Amino acid sequence: MKIVIAPDSFKESLTALKVAEAIEVGFRQVLPQAEYIKVPMADGGEGTVQSMVDATQGQTIDLEVTGPLGNKVMAQYGILGATAGRLPTTAVIEMASASGLHLVPRDQRDPRYTTSFGTGELIKDALDRGIKHIILGLGGSATNDAGIGLAQALGIQCQDDKHQALPFGGMAITQLRHIDVSQAHPLLADCRVEVACDVDNPLCGDRGASAIFGPQKGATPEMVVTLDNALGHFADVLVQQGFPDYRLEAGVGAAGGMGLAAKAFLNAQLKPGIEIVMDTVGLNDILQGADLVITGEGRMDGQTVFGKTPMGVLKKALVNKVPTIGIAGCLGQDAEAILDQGMVAIFPIIPTLDTLDTVLAQAEKNLINTSYNIASMLKLGKNLT
Repeated sequence: MKIVIAPDSFKESLTALKVAEAIEVGFRQVLPQAEYIKVPMADGGEGTVQSMVDATQGQTIDLEVTGPLGNKVMAQYGILGATAGRLPTTAVIEMASASGLHLVPRDQRDPRYTTSFGTGELIKDALDRGIKHIILGLGGSATNDAGIGLAQALGIQCQDDKHQALPFGGMAITQLRHIDVSQAHPLLADCRVEVACDVDNPLCGDRGASAIFGPQKGATPEMVVTLDNALGHFADVLVQQGFPDYRLEAGVGAAGGMGLAAKAFLNAQLKPGIEIVMDTVGLNDILQGADLVITGEGRMDGQTVFGKTPMGVLKKALVNKVPTIGIAGCLGQDAEAILDQGMVAIFPIIPTLDTLDTVLAQAEKNLINTSYNIASMLKLGKNLT
């Protein structure tokens, strides 16, 4: 019996690998002869680097970079392990590691001045190491600079009317007059960039980067107007200098307009994060000949069917005609929606009401116990038939 265990992390509690290991422990107590294949998963958000490094036996790189406020911070990205005889030439970068909102104290949050420069420094370091494929996750950013900071870190000149480099921040975009890509990192053109982007927001307007994501980064209503106009100006300058007009494309408003810079300067593809992760780790091949898939995440609810890890794994399993069971820390409203999509069953692991700290601390134990019970039911069902 071949069982594929492909969960996301349980946020604030267990990494995806730890979740997969706990599930295996519970199952193996009942079905010791089964073959277990653990594939830590993610959907492009927080935890993607760790999940993909774990899934491919890769490595993490620690690097001092420029934080959102212009100060130095420690950030991290991953280089995936070699697979099928290929060299390790894929890097996974979470924008939040270098340019995340968690790096800005609440009383200092102001997207008029925060920068994505540090994310560009991570990309530069990866290119310098010979990376040919970059997966960039955009969640959790503190910025609204449309990725100009990232571009500057990669040698792209963004200048005012006096050909002076723009200062950091979303408001500085209003001064942009010239873009010069002639000094861009020389290895950038040979690198394929995929952006894990699970939102479809355009650049500007009521559903744009500033209006939708600006307030959570500290923008007042007045700031939102200023920042929205700045992003529109950036798009205008790009068009004037021969770039395509990307401003209405779905997803370019992600991460304060970073989707636009990714399209314009990195020639990136914007794709759902779970699809990128599944393709990169080769989940479809792993599912060949499987008898059961176990997936899950910390909370499963009605939103799970909209591109979250369990739904992505389920779709891939259905194509391969492999039954799928979901395990979650807890089940929220409308969690049963995923059953309508073809999942066989879903199980929460919390056995009793308790404080959040206690529930998080006991996640591994509860996962093992729940997995043991699920395996016991599967064994009983097999015996009965």
